[in-house]
Amino acid sequence: MKNKIETMDDIKLLVDTFYEKVGADKILGPIFNDIAHVNWDNHLPVMYKFWASTLLGEMGYKGNPMDAHFKLNEKQKLLDTDFNIWKQLFIETVDELFEGEIADTAKRRAVSIADLMFFKIQNYEQSAGINIGKIRK
Repeated sequence: MKNKIETMDDIKLLVDTFYEKVGADKILGPIFNDIAHVNWDNHLPVMYKFWASTLLGEMGYKGNPMDAHFKLNEKQKLLDTDFNIWKQLFIETVDELFEGEIADTAKRRAVSIADLMFFKIQNYEQSAGINIGKIRK
């Protein structure tokens, strides 16, 4: 029987396990490590706060995730396949580690957040009348 997501330790396990997969992924790893140059020591605690806020109602998250993704998209055009891999890895991680209502909510919210980010990135590019991202070779 798997645990439920109930505590900050559960959030940390989810986030750490998920981002280990992201960093090792052949598509997402280079985006996070080589293009965005994510400082994992700084990023992971922000993600703990984000998901604790989103799933457990805890206060403390401060940030603008859309701005970070807009800036990343300027360096490297983010594709729907990138977001689909991200969603797949997140759902896979939740399913491996947890069960229950909050686990189900985590998966739904992750998909919703990723879909909204991709939509906003695409909408921004279209409304600006330009393609601000660099095309992959």
